[in-house]
Amino acid sequence: MEKIEIFDTTLRDGAQGEGISFSAQDKLAITAALDELGVRWIEAGNPGSNPKDSDFFRYAKKIKLRNAALCAFGSTRKKDLSAEDDGQLASLLFAETETVVIFGKSSALHVRDVLKVSLEQNLDMIAETIRFLRARGRTVIFDAEHFFDGWKDNGEYALRTLKTAYEAGAQRLVLCDTNGGSFPHTISEACNAVCNAAFSQQADAERKIILGVHAHNDMGLAIACTLAGVEAGCTHIHGTLLGFGERCGNTPLAALIPSLELKLGRRCLPAGRLERLADLSRRVGEIANVLVPDGTPYIGAHAFSHKAGMHADGVLKSSASFEHIEPALVGNERRFLMSEQGGRSAIVERLRAMGEHVERDAAVIGAISRKLKALEAEGWQFEGADASFEILAQKLMGGFESRFSVLAYRATSEHPSGENIECCHAWVKVEVAGVTELAAAEGDGPVNAMDTALRRALIGFFPVLKEMRLSDYKVRVIDGKNATAAKVRVLIESTDGASTWTTVGVSADLIDASRLALVDSIEYKLREVVNLH
Repeated sequence: MEKIEIFDTTLRDGAQGEGISFSAQDKLAITAALDELGVRWIEAGNPGSNPKDSDFFRYAKKIKLRNAALCAFGSTRKKDLSAEDDGQLASLLFAETETVVIFGKSSALHVRDVLKVSLEQNLDMIAETIRFLRARGRTVIFDAEHFFDGWKDNGEYALRTLKTAYEAGAQRLVLCDTNGGSFPHTISEACNAVCNAAFSQQADAERKIILGVHAHNDMGLAIACTLAGVEAGCTHIHGTLLGFGERCGNTPLAALIPSLELKLGRRCLPAGRLERLADLSRRVGEIANVLVPDGTPYIGAHAFSHKAGMHADGVLKSSASFEHIEPALVGNERRFLMSEQGGRSAIVERLRAMGEHVERDAAVIGAISRKLKALEAEGWQFEGADASFEILAQKLMGGFESRFSVLAYRATSEHPSGENIECCHAWVKVEVAGVTELAAAEGDGPVNAMDTALRRALIGFFPVLKEMRLSDYKVRVIDGKNATAAKVRVLIESTDGASTWTTVGVSADLIDASRLALVDSIEYKLREVVNLH
């Protein structure tokens, strides 16, 4: 497989995304994840721009990476300073990374109107900066900023900036769609122009020109533009793993890499690493405090989810019928969504995943299918609540043993309340194996108070509940036509640190809908408990 160099800029361009903020320790953790994935380069930031980046590079000197090389990022020398006197270039050397990324202007408009120097002065700044770093043993990657805009405006000058950088010793020339406003055909035409330029044709065979492409997603075309660059000869690809970055973000590598490897036969990662893609992408998302969108190609929760009965039946007969790759190739998994649109084949497969083998029991499958349709007609939804579906199915198959019963409960809110006094109260009466227990609690809201009271009543019987906590809570009004009398659907996500599960409750009473979801959540956790206390 022909190789593609993957250059991840999550820690630099990604950190410029709105709402993104990395500590030095966050950067170290993301570096470890990217290195484990096997990317070739990690652009770690500008060591002269802020104290956090400076701290990171100081810490990074002590870590050893197996696959990736760290890069410090900076600009060409200032227009009124020599390279030797430029403090920013000194900070790049202080970072002690083997590779340095230098961006320089390749758009005549930017040179004149933003940098405010002559076209020749800009070329001198590019050449002197790169020669300065090369003389000190650094590998230099040159980012031709605004290259595609510059090529459309003044193609001759844009090509001269690349020729200058190459002749000064830059080992890679990266064509940047800095504004994210180019179409794929523009990328192709410009890359072909670079490949056909006189300096490219004359390049020494021992120092082949390695072209890269750096795209932004302002038109939603970052992946398409990057693929256009690859088809035109670029073998050095920039992006951020999850796509976040300046404005609308960068090329999302988690969606691009599988397409390059599995569709185009271009090796991007070391063998065996693509299967870690989903897991490591989620790890980076957790560190960045960014959820991986469910609809993310290849790695998202919806990427291989099947809801329509015809689709589920087709996949079970031949996965290629409704899946473009096997989910395991990228570390993802197939999911069958339980809904009124699903067929019996999907129910059978979901039960099989639960360890139940009832393929030939038409009566059981029919009963589950009819119950699903009846409940969903009332507003229940199980496609995002697998735990509640499992409990429902086991009840209908006669294999579910409820560990407790809620005999009575009450939740109240008190307003106004004094400062620092919780104003919501709840009490719950439960029965476990013939023994009743009553518990009360305060909370930040009536649902929080009831959740606390319910756990307090049960934890003496089931100490394992100490491991469990709620991780998410969602409410949706099912039919707004009935205004405040409408039914609501509550989805509760719970975790015990090792696994996560979701349950659902529906009622015209928000508190009761929450109670139904809470009970299912606890029952799901207690399914493995055998000995009652």
